[in-house]
Amino acid sequence: MRKTPSLPTTLREDLEHAGYYPDLVADVLDVSVAAEPTVGHLVHAETTFDHDVVRRHITVLVLTDTRLVVVHADDHAPEPPDGPQQTYATAATEAVPLAAVKSVVVTHVVPSPETYRAGEGSRELTLTIGWGGVSRLDLEPAGCADPDCEADHGYTGTASTDDISLRVSADADGEEALRRALDFARALSAATAGRPG
Repeated sequence: MRKTPSLPTTLREDLEHAGYYPDLVADVLDVSVAAEPTVGHLVHAETTFDHDVVRRHITVLVLTDTRLVVVHADDHAPEPPDGPQQTYATAATEAVPLAAVKSVVVTHVVPSPETYRAGEGSRELTLTIGWGGVSRLDLEPAGCADPDCEADHGYTGTASTDDISLRVSADADGEEALRRALDFARALSAATAGRPG
């Protein structure tokens, strides 16, 4: 992998280790980081199965002093179906000001919690970050306690912003990947603490 000057060596090494088009991901990341010094990063590669097709994805989170930079890249089936087979990859970046980050949710999964001892940590975590770029509204008909009531009570629901969600498991991704995800979650939580939102 060629050196991308503004990206730290550890980030470049993690991209190389993930093995998912590291030069492509480094180049698109370099555009959004824009030579700003990085505070931390998380590289998460994932493989999914779509019927009889294996698809690979990578999500990279980079924390700077002022922004959260998100890169997501995935590949597509060869196109066109009746012509020369060529695979495509799409890599998208988003640079989010830290002041815009509304929530950092870390969900820990711990087996046998009755035997848990302080400092053991979890076996799996899900990091969910919301900044309002994607909002989801879940509605359902509202009702009342009267089982014979036929009135229209409108709708009730919840609104949530979960722009990105990453699941990291010690069993699937390794202990080191889980530790890095936890370190990044801690750094992002600290960076967004007390910021007006």
